[in-house]
Amino acid sequence: MQPHMRFGDMEEYPQRFSIHNVNLLEDGQLIEDGMILIDEGCIRFAGRRADFVVPEDLDILDGNGWYAAPGFIDLQLNGAYGVDFTCNPEKLVAVAELLPKSGVTAFLPTIITSPLDEYSGKLQAILAAQAATAEPADSLKTSARVFGAHLEGPFLNPQMPGAHQASLFQQPTSANLQKFAPLEAVYLMTLAVEMSGGLEAISWLRERNITPSIGHSAASAELVGQAFSQGLSYATHLFNAMPPLHHRNPGLVGAVLGSEKARCGLIVDGIHLHPLTVKLVYRALGAGRLTLVTDAMAAMGMPPGSYRIAGREVIAAENSARLQDGRLAGSLLSMDQAVCNMVTFSGCSLAEAVRMASTTPAEVLGIDDQFGHLKAGYVADMVLLDKALQVQVVYVGGRLAFSRE
Repeated sequence: MQPHMRFGDMEEYPQRFSIHNVNLLEDGQLIEDGMILIDEGCIRFAGRRADFVVPEDLDILDGNGWYAAPGFIDLQLNGAYGVDFTCNPEKLVAVAELLPKSGVTAFLPTIITSPLDEYSGKLQAILAAQAATAEPADSLKTSARVFGAHLEGPFLNPQMPGAHQASLFQQPTSANLQKFAPLEAVYLMTLAVEMSGGLEAISWLRERNITPSIGHSAASAELVGQAFSQGLSYATHLFNAMPPLHHRNPGLVGAVLGSEKARCGLIVDGIHLHPLTVKLVYRALGAGRLTLVTDAMAAMGMPPGSYRIAGREVIAAENSARLQDGRLAGSLLSMDQAVCNMVTFSGCSLAEAVRMASTTPAEVLGIDDQFGHLKAGYVADMVLLDKALQVQVVYVGGRLAFSRE
């Protein structure tokens, strides 16, 4: 057995190594005094150190007593580090290289409502970024994975536009849906099911392995229930861009909170949702039905100032991003801060907050057989957090993507 190495001592990429002296956060549970064995980009063992016989020739990294978690998966990211994905999807890889510092190992670049004839070029750029981030780079460090696009619009309700341009909204008819190409670039689509063709669109998307989500919607609780029965299972940024919960008209929010299976995204920046609201939703749904999303825009990771989202000016202050009329236009939230905020706002455990940032998002996309777990056979996408919950080390496919050392 080799002597322990430090993460900063790695001068070349080892195909096979282990991390000892870590506390594993797996599926909402804490496993103390753990270790992880990685071989050719996959996890071969993750569990208690006492349950594994370490080979003599294995390179060992000291985990410093930190927490090890599955890499964070952001299902809704409009942009970051000065780049707006809707306007400049060709710059996706540059952002992907920076995201691991916030614990993100994979994400869905989110394209907000645009003219229909512009989607093909944007989706081609996302496919190119998907391919570029799927294969390990030649250098030691690599980037977060671009899984595929989250299309937030154009099939939204004009009554609930948020920061979108309602004049560009369309009906989700099969004819309009077929205009999206290359379709394999799309992983998730947010739409308002009450629009003409909305219910039929759910089946159309599911048949093509695209996750449908309801959002920017004024649908009644009854209609949402019908959509759930047809395969809808996710709601985009709950409470935002939808009518508030009312005791005689529960609407979309009530339908999600009252369902047995539906999952939803939460923006836990303390601006989009009051901390008490976050706590109430957590108590109602639990970690297995919540995904932490940033909904971040180009100003995330940047100083306050003027930025753009889909061509519209956004003023970024210290903690919020707003259009000139005061409407929220995405957030400045990072995923590591979202995890910290969730623990503070809801009182959940760190393991549960991590589940909302990794395992539950993987389940929403139907890829939880490869991602979102620290288990043997899973892709070695991992984040190591210190006791202050600061990101220290990130691996993507067993390759170092970020180290604070």
